[in-house]
Amino acid sequence: MQLKLKSVLNPYLIPTSTLLAVLLSPLFGAAQDGQPTVPVFQDGEAQVVDGFKNPQDWIEHDLFVETEFDTDGDGKRDRMHVSVSRQKQTETEGLKVPVVYVTSPYFAGVSGTNKAYFWNPEHELNAQPPERKNPPPIKHQSRRPVISRSHLNEWIPRGYAVVHSCSPGTGLSQGCPTVGGQNESLAPKAVVDWLCGRAKGYTSLDGDEEVTADWCTGKVGMTGTSYNGTLPLACATTGVEGLEAIIPIAPNTSYYHYYRSHGLVRHPGGYMGEDIDVLYDFIHSGEPKNRDYCDCEVRDKEMANNMDRITGDYNEFWAGRDYLNQLDKLKAPVLMAHAFNDWNVMPEHSVRIYQALKEKGIPVQCYFHQGGHGGPPPMKQMNRWFTRYLHGVENGVEDDPKAWVVREKAKRTEPTPYGDYPNPQAKAVELFPNRPMPKAQGRGTLELQPIEYSGLDPSEGKPTFTDDVSITGADLAQSETSDHRLLFVTPELKEAIHISGTPSLSIKLASSKPAANLSVWVVSLPWKKRGRITENIITRGWADPQNHKSLTESEPLKPGQFYSLKFELQPDDQVIPAGQQIGLMIFSSDRDFTLWPKPGTELTVDLDATRLELPVVGGEKAMKKAFGQ
Repeated sequence: MQLKLKSVLNPYLIPTSTLLAVLLSPLFGAAQDGQPTVPVFQDGEAQVVDGFKNPQDWIEHDLFVETEFDTDGDGKRDRMHVSVSRQKQTETEGLKVPVVYVTSPYFAGVSGTNKAYFWNPEHELNAQPPERKNPPPIKHQSRRPVISRSHLNEWIPRGYAVVHSCSPGTGLSQGCPTVGGQNESLAPKAVVDWLCGRAKGYTSLDGDEEVTADWCTGKVGMTGTSYNGTLPLACATTGVEGLEAIIPIAPNTSYYHYYRSHGLVRHPGGYMGEDIDVLYDFIHSGEPKNRDYCDCEVRDKEMANNMDRITGDYNEFWAGRDYLNQLDKLKAPVLMAHAFNDWNVMPEHSVRIYQALKEKGIPVQCYFHQGGHGGPPPMKQMNRWFTRYLHGVENGVEDDPKAWVVREKAKRTEPTPYGDYPNPQAKAVELFPNRPMPKAQGRGTLELQPIEYSGLDPSEGKPTFTDDVSITGADLAQSETSDHRLLFVTPELKEAIHISGTPSLSIKLASSKPAANLSVWVVSLPWKKRGRITENIITRGWADPQNHKSLTESEPLKPGQFYSLKFELQPDDQVIPAGQQIGLMIFSSDRDFTLWPKPGTELTVDLDATRLELPVVGGEKAMKKAFGQ
């Protein structure tokens, strides 16, 4: 008993006799007879402790942590604005606690989403885009001391302090926002270093009065959603000591994958015309006197010279903002959360990192749900994660199932456990777009075996469609006939099909112009106009045929010449119910995501060299059974 209590609660440096008295008290963790209040654990989870849960008792203060960089050009190391919320017992009883840390560029306000300051997508491909206007400066806020109140009610009562900080160039934090630049990784690293006693914190931006975190055990976990979920991963890539675990939720793990797709300029869902410089303007809320310098050096030089809205090629600028390239030092266990229908920060962002961390041998779990952007894992799952790695409780979380997926009609708090993601029983199944397309451009078939086109008119196996960005993808999918897309559908499913993994498309096509958008949707038909988010679109993908050889170099297409390319669609884990048909829709410009060239480009697809690869649980055997074969 004595050894167990020491191993579980050793970070608090409290005598075992005291701990035993506390744990056996009727108040279960609250102070009694002069004994200290301490965190309490049950079933491998930190419990809410009465002595910690009254917000009026919490100690709240702010400070400024010195970093190792100077990005605003003033010759001084930038300082980050940090606020702390912690239990009164850290002051009155000498209690030491671990930290849940959240950092963000959003805490001090943003510029808004006025589309007048976005890029105009209406222009020809490979052409210089219309000039973009910069929005008015964000009104500077100087509120102190509490930066944000997020996460306080969840974690302080369970025995954690909660720390927030503003990203470089936002709020009272010095420096320049870089949207994925190195300082966005080093800024939270400095805060972790301060919490662990290795960096200096000050009571003011310019003063020399120091403040320490002597109440911290030196164990830090990070979490957050979207941009706030990106930054825990960014910090972890530095390998900083003391960052023991992270829970990124819907993180943007590559700004190239956020603003481009296989060489194509592609905008995040719901934000047509947004690009990395737009996001820079959206968050640049820092010190007004430094804004001109940052605008000039970051937005108007580095971004303007390298983001490349003409070719969409992958280059050093984008590679430096791709965290998959920076995982060498990462050692913190990762609980990754994402949604399979997130068309803003798409699911590939988490899947690609999850796969890479598994290969590195990093302790990792994933939680996926069927909704849209955001959505944390259940509190139980997060609590077990932080309890294990921040409090040091041996709760066996590392032996839990690796993957948790919320099924289509289930609550987000009730995910189904699986051995891994993709489902270990999933196997790639090739589906072939078949049958000559009728002149009215009706539906072709999508089958397990290719058709032989020998003896037929060669054009029967090479259907053509015409680009028209004025027609939405949803309208194209619902049209019985259309000259503006190709649509191939499976037989009606006799049994449900479970897709788990990353689909891909191999295609051979020709364009009537030197450049063309290529968009692909995999849909569930018949289309339900008022269906749930999971019921119509299975997955999507976009690619630039000019990048058929390489993502780093594009070449103009020779009109009429066929080119072969293969690219991945977005990962998924979805059960397609019996009675539905799986449809492969190929079209050109996607009004909700791609640039908007003038209608008229013709694309011709060689069906002999085109196939869809779906990861199906049970493989081809399951697919044949679902087809009634």
